[in-house]
Amino acid sequence: MKRFHVHVSVADLEESIRFYTAMFATPPTVQHADYAKWMVEDPRVNFAISTRRQSTGVNHLGIQVDTSDELRSMRAQLEAADPQLIEENEQPCCYARSDKYWVTDPAGIAWETFHTLASIPIYGEDVRVFNHESSVVTAERACCAPIEEARSTDSTSCCAK
Repeated sequence: MKRFHVHVSVADLEESIRFYTAMFATPPTVQHADYAKWMVEDPRVNFAISTRRQSTGVNHLGIQVDTSDELRSMRAQLEAADPQLIEENEQPCCYARSDKYWVTDPAGIAWETFHTLASIPIYGEDVRVFNHESSVVTAERACCAPIEEARSTDSTSCCAK
């Protein structure tokens, strides 16, 4: 079964945890000094916040799947939406290790489709996802969220995101 995923960059983690705990009527299921996550069942959503290097607001959207087979089955859909799909395997991200695909929508919003393999004790590194700068996406560099400055502002580019 799939779960909608939203990751919001926040300026004040403590105040944001207070707000979202009240809004979801439950405390975070995962909480660290720079990150919190709610695995809400109604509506079924993986909602995460962090104080990482991103500007405040929606960091990325996504779809979390329960199995590797579900992730593989979504690949064709994602490539149809954005042929420049980025694939990552066993990436440390948001205190978890995941297999994932990244695509960027026409508005420049990064979409992460992922299957979580395990919890880990580190957040992970941010790498470029916007404009599919895949040269920076390697096994040595973890991917947690798109880096803001990677967005293209060149409207003449065929791939301006």
